[in-house]
Amino acid sequence: MEYRVEHDSMGEVRVPADKYWGAQTQRSLVNFRIGVGLELMPKEIIYAFAIIKKACAVANHEQNPTRMTQEKMEVICNVCDEIMEGKLDEHFPLVVWQTGSGTQTNMNVNEVIANRGNELCGKKLLHPNDDVNMSQSSNDTFPTAMHIAAVLGIEDRLLPALNKLIGTFKRLEKENEGIVKTGRTHLQDATPIAFSQEISGWRYSLEKAKEMMENSLTGLCDIALGGTAVGTGLNAPKGFDVEVAKQISEITGKKFRTSQNKFHSLTSKNEIVNAHGAIKALACDLMKIANDVRFLASGPRCGLGEISIPENEPGSSIMPGKVNPTQCEALTMVAAQVMGNDTTITIAASQGNFQLNVYMPVCIYNFLQSVRLLSDAIVSFNDNCASGIKANKDKMRSNLHNSLMLVTALNPYIGYENAARTARLAYEENISLKEACLKLGFLTEEEFDKVFKPEDMI
Repeated sequence: MEYRVEHDSMGEVRVPADKYWGAQTQRSLVNFRIGVGLELMPKEIIYAFAIIKKACAVANHEQNPTRMTQEKMEVICNVCDEIMEGKLDEHFPLVVWQTGSGTQTNMNVNEVIANRGNELCGKKLLHPNDDVNMSQSSNDTFPTAMHIAAVLGIEDRLLPALNKLIGTFKRLEKENEGIVKTGRTHLQDATPIAFSQEISGWRYSLEKAKEMMENSLTGLCDIALGGTAVGTGLNAPKGFDVEVAKQISEITGKKFRTSQNKFHSLTSKNEIVNAHGAIKALACDLMKIANDVRFLASGPRCGLGEISIPENEPGSSIMPGKVNPTQCEALTMVAAQVMGNDTTITIAASQGNFQLNVYMPVCIYNFLQSVRLLSDAIVSFNDNCASGIKANKDKMRSNLHNSLMLVTALNPYIGYENAARTARLAYEENISLKEACLKLGFLTEEEFDKVFKPEDMI
């Protein structure tokens, strides 16, 4: 391999000749061999940094065209566009497990933009610190990149996936109107419910989770940029924070704004905690829904068997003909991972000591993994399972009329204690509720038939 010599404030470093990164990136590669190749800084953060550097170049040019010349701004913007298009992915090799401020990733981006920019213009035009990092610090760019990546992930990936599943449940509600089945509480038989009502519970849970995530976007749209090292804005011109937020909004099409208190934005990650809390709430609901679906589909002969789901692949290496609820299992495993991620994010966010939180890389790594996994898992569950749910009407009807909890309909006519005696006798002697009620003499056959209508109990 051929090398070139780069230098930083600590001296010279050999860097692979075919890579655009510089000395500080190379030092990080050598010093942090932790999870190499497995846990790289998420590409969403790299792309968010490209948005930031482009916005900063434009804002700096408007406020200080002598230092940030037209030529420098255009070259920086061109390289940032290449980064956002994924053309330079191989030049961002750093792992999550680095400095807790993300400084090395900020410098990785600065170095790549400077070296690639200098290559494009055929001269040494850009310096990674003086030009690409102008009016910035890692301490305000990394939290800004976190918020940008979080907003884009939720709005452009997770919410569309969620809307797809919500739409499927709305369709299933309509298709299953009029089907009455037994309800269940405590994993025991309960009073009747319409299958469409059960589905509506799934659908509304997702809609509430969606609402919580949308509400959390308000805090995520506040950005730290302009606070520089400790929140005072040292070395950033007056008004830079407002202008750069405007530029980021124009690039992304999202409504970002400068934080009203940069001291908060550098050290607190509560907006990330809040947003991931909404994501965790969604994971909790998806865990419940996926479990409901696989229990209702259990069988085919020795389980509940009240619904059928698509048969996608063989379920056993030893039992021929076995088909398992694999999409439900994948979704529940993802939900468990998201819940674990929330614990990591909570601990990381609690460590904002003095003027800076230094757990930011692991915080956003877990956040973006949750967004990515949930988005993919929801689409997979929707397309390969939920969209093909079919009601087994005969089984639902059989279970409904075999339920002892239908005795609840008799409470107003024979009282709670007599209804309980009726259910107990029916269970002990394996007879119907009607037979038990008549045997105990609580109602005549005509009276029983008049008040006992399971389909009217919903």
